[in-house]
Amino acid sequence: MAVGCFGQIATNEIQPGNDAQPGKKPSAPAPRMPDVPEMGVQRAKPDFGGRGMWRVPYVIDMAQAKAGIEHPADVPFLPWSKAEFDQATENHSKDDPEGYCLPPGVPRMMFTPYPMEILQQPNRIVMIFEGGAHVWRTIWMDGRKHPADPNPTFLGDSIGHWDGDTLVVDAVGFNDRTWLDAAGHRHTEKLHVTERYSRPNFDTLHYEATIEDPGAYARPWTITMNVPWGAGQELMEYICQENNRDVQHLVGK
Repeated sequence: MAVGCFGQIATNEIQPGNDAQPGKKPSAPAPRMPDVPEMGVQRAKPDFGGRGMWRVPYVIDMAQAKAGIEHPADVPFLPWSKAEFDQATENHSKDDPEGYCLPPGVPRMMFTPYPMEILQQPNRIVMIFEGGAHVWRTIWMDGRKHPADPNPTFLGDSIGHWDGDTLVVDAVGFNDRTWLDAAGHRHTEKLHVTERYSRPNFDTLHYEATIEDPGAYARPWTITMNVPWGAGQELMEYICQENNRDVQHLVGK
């Protein structure tokens, strides 16, 4: 198992499979945002927030149907990215950047097992993550385009729009200092992630991410997953300490 900056279990950390409850009552419909005509919001969209938080699961390998991932993915590696992935498998991901308290990046923010909140405003949507270096992500909804030559960053540049009741996010401008997941799927600065968020019912956030990176993969590939809702819960303070010494013990082969 890979070791990240979440090596110690916090109160809010989510373990896979703990949401399955036999006989659980059917979920209520998803809540909706109010119309705000003066801000140009004429049709109410799904509310991704509320009194609670999204209980992000611990996804180690995004290509495997585990921990919320719905279907396995046939990853179209290029030779170098396959070699790097195999090396990470052999050495237990000891070089995982998140193990050194660096931000997880995208889509890995959705795989790091600490909860998050989504705050919706007419001109932007903000995602606040408890873990993963305790960062936030802004998705611009004001019709802007990506910068012509974005400065590469950990979370990139994200712009969004609504496709019916689905939030579609287009993200580019990433640096190459993150992994896509704890298993060691790599990427380059050519990474382009297209995400789709929907709330099919009150208790579920459906997430889809398409990875397009001609520097690391032969063609785009997609994963889908479900994230459960934690009603009435709140984010806690989380600090990722510097100088993580534990990864030094992962010697592998």
